[in-house]
Amino acid sequence: MKRKNVQKILIWSASVLSVLLLILAVHIYMVTRPKAPDTYTRIMARIDIKKQISESDAQKITAWMYQQKGIDHVLCNPESAILVFTFYPLQTNADKVLTNFRSELLLPAFRVVPTTAEMKSGCPVSSRSLSYKAYIALKKII
Repeated sequence: MKRKNVQKILIWSASVLSVLLLILAVHIYMVTRPKAPDTYTRIMARIDIKKQISESDAQKITAWMYQQKGIDHVLCNPESAILVFTFYPLQTNADKVLTNFRSELLLPAFRVVPTTAEMKSGCPVSSRSLSYKAYIALKKII
């Protein structure tokens, strides 16, 4: 009698675990699959300015960027002359922002675009985090 109960418990536990793993796999697929941008999609871009800028220049650049259509958030570092911003791709694109930036602010600048190899090698999750370790373990299994 005791052995039957243990077997039933093990079968139910294995079934529930299998269903949960299937749900997790479907969730991971749904979240990571490539999809077309929608109204909620935000993209991050970087512009390097080839000239030293002051704190007041950085504030002017930031104010100008916020006036542009589709720009969501702007960070301008005057020490490194780097401008990082997020935007909605359905409203604008980074090349258009860069063109307007050069023509209206008259600053020499270029857009930094990571290579395909850099995009594949980078991961937004820290390599020491539990999420990343679970991802690597699942990647080895699948």
